Amino acid sequence: MSQQPATYYTVLRERGENWDARFPMRQQEQWEEHAAFMDALADDGFVILGGPLGDGEEKFLLIIAVESRQAIDARLADAPWAPLGLLRPASVERWVILLGERGC
Repeated sequence: MSQQPATYYTVLRERGENWDARFPMRQQEQWEEHAAFMDALADDGFVILGGPLGDGEEKFLLIIAVESRQAIDARLADAPWAPLGLLRPASVERWVILLGERGC
C-alpha cells in the first residue's frame, strides 16, 4: 500500500534590522524568551528541526510540519523576536520529502 509523501515547509529566517552584530545570537535582546518560545514549538511537534545555518549569525532554518502556510504565519507571529525586528522571514517553501524514513 502506497502512502502519500509527507509534506513539510522549510522556513528560512534572517537577521532583522535590529539585530546587534556586536553580540552573538545568545546575547541578543530577549534571548531567553525566544529560546523558550522555540523550544515550545518543537515540543508541540510544530517545528521538526531548526537552527542556524553556516556560522549561525545570519540565517536560520526551520523544518515545520503543518497543513498550511497560514498556520506558520499565525504561530510565528507570536515569536518574541518578531516585534523586536531581530529576525525577519526570508522564505517559506512547501517541501515534499521523497527520500528517507518519512518519504515514500
